[in-house]
Amino acid sequence: MLSKKNKSILFNPLSQENPVLVQILGICSSLAVTASLEPAIAMGISVIAVLAFSNVIISLIRKTIPSTIRIIVQLVVVAALVIIVQQFLAAFSYDVSKQLSVFVGLIITNCILMGRLEAFALNNRPWESFLDGIGNGLGYTIVLVIVAFFRELLGSGTLFGFHVIPQWCYDHGYENNGLMILPPMALITVACIIWVHRARNPQLQEK
Repeated sequence: MLSKKNKSILFNPLSQENPVLVQILGICSSLAVTASLEPAIAMGISVIAVLAFSNVIISLIRKTIPSTIRIIVQLVVVAALVIIVQQFLAAFSYDVSKQLSVFVGLIITNCILMGRLEAFALNNRPWESFLDGIGNGLGYTIVLVIVAFFRELLGSGTLFGFHVIPQWCYDHGYENNGLMILPPMALITVACIIWVHRARNPQLQEK
């Protein structure tokens, strides 16, 4: 089930073909949901679920979809899965659901999803499409979690809402960096991560 090809499909998006760091897709989410770890992880899991299952569904029906309406069909599939995810979050994690607000619904417009449906699911079998969805969803989630980690830690002094910076640091003049919880710092943090990733992977740098 996990041949060399399938392992490549699953693991390459974590680094070498990361949708955010390499393909520069899905950046917008980092603005809204990475001020703290909890909503970032919830968003990441939501994207993994929607991307994996939408890939499978589109792959299963790929030979029956008229090319003229394929985008509409993809949007309907993604929208249905997003509604299911929204209802699941509202039922089992209401506070996180309120934090994410409309941003879960905006998964529908996430260019990673449409990109993978067009580039992969329409041309591959369901199992490979499922692995592609999991891999790209994880690659996206890893970036979100890294950004949220630094933004919450440096901006609020907490992780998952728990204070981790000792009080004596504040007593000696340490202050939380309020800029870190503002949206522009999300993009700056992503840019720094991309810079480090490209520096460690020279083959990804443009000639």
